[in-house]
Amino acid sequence: MDDLHSGMLFYVMVAWGAITATLAVLVIYRATLSSREDDQLFLDDAEQHMALEQRQIIMRCERLKRPIVTLAVLSGTLLLAVAGAWLYQGFKSF
Repeated sequence: MDDLHSGMLFYVMVAWGAITATLAVLVIYRATLSSREDDQLFLDDAEQHMALEQRQIIMRCERLKRPIVTLAVLSGTLLLAVAGAWLYQGFKSF
C-alpha cells in the first residue's frame, strides 16, 4: 500500500512540476509582451499600424490572464496536496 501512495505522490509531483513550468513560461511570455506595450502613443494618421500593434499586444495580454490565474491556483492546490501527502506519510511512519 505504501508503494501505491508513494507512486501516486510521485505522479502528483510530476504533474505539479509540469503545471508550474507551463505557468512560468506563460508569465515570462506575458512579461515580454508587456515590455513591448507603450503607456502612451502620439500617432498621426500615417502611423495607425502602430496603434493596431499596441491593441493586439493588449488583447494578447488580456487573453493570457485567465490561463495564468487558473494555472497558478492549480499549481498551489497541487503543492498543498503534495505537502499534505508527504506529511501524512511522515506521520504514518513515525
